[in-house]
Amino acid sequence: MSPWNDEHPALILVIEDNANLAFGLRNNLEIEGYQVEVAADGSAGLERARQSPQPGLILLDLMVPKTDGFRVLRVLRESGSRVPVLILTARGGEADKVRGLRLGADDYVVKPFSVLELLARVEALLRRAQPATAERGDWPPGSGTESFGAVEVNLSTRSISRQGQPVALAPKEFDLLVALLRRRGAVATRNELLREVWRYPASITTRTLDTHIAELRRKLEEDPGAPRHILTVRKTGYRLEQ
Repeated sequence: MSPWNDEHPALILVIEDNANLAFGLRNNLEIEGYQVEVAADGSAGLERARQSPQPGLILLDLMVPKTDGFRVLRVLRESGSRVPVLILTARGGEADKVRGLRLGADDYVVKPFSVLELLARVEALLRRAQPATAERGDWPPGSGTESFGAVEVNLSTRSISRQGQPVALAPKEFDLLVALLRRRGAVATRNELLREVWRYPASITTRTLDTHIAELRRKLEEDPGAPRHILTVRKTGYRLEQ
């Protein structure tokens, strides 16, 4: 079970206009011990997300009426909200997945999805959102800078610049970059990165890591198609060449 504790279970906001799917999500999440609220359109979901108590996590269908999921996500992130958002996308909607991640979503699941997989991802995202523990250590540190090539990473302000120009990274993109930086050129396996950045167990299969790597290359490499710094290690994972 993944709520914070029995007295204060995590609140999950489901923004989904398909009544049957919303009912199924609510039922399964409540069985796991979560508090669940449902909004049938984006406008209602956005209004609820801004209220107290704020949800610990949002399940967001991208194709909801009134205010679509992309707009909901953009407004939340532009207002400074860092609540974890797990987007629900239709099969084959690769462009939607990428756009959602660029707007600040933490991960996505593709419909139709396994309930067990969804619950595992919900648990992992909620666990990661909790305050840091001794197990997680003190990374990233509170101050200092790191650099590679023409890129400078300010750890205290979570800001990035390339050739002196600011670069906007989504929260998970920044965390992934730091996870690679901290290894000082050593290889990070896929499982290590999924566990460290997303708190996912090895049993979860997802392409979100590859999508985030592609976004980092697009934003930080001179030639994303032939990267010099964010490198793939075949059949293993990734490493950052400084």
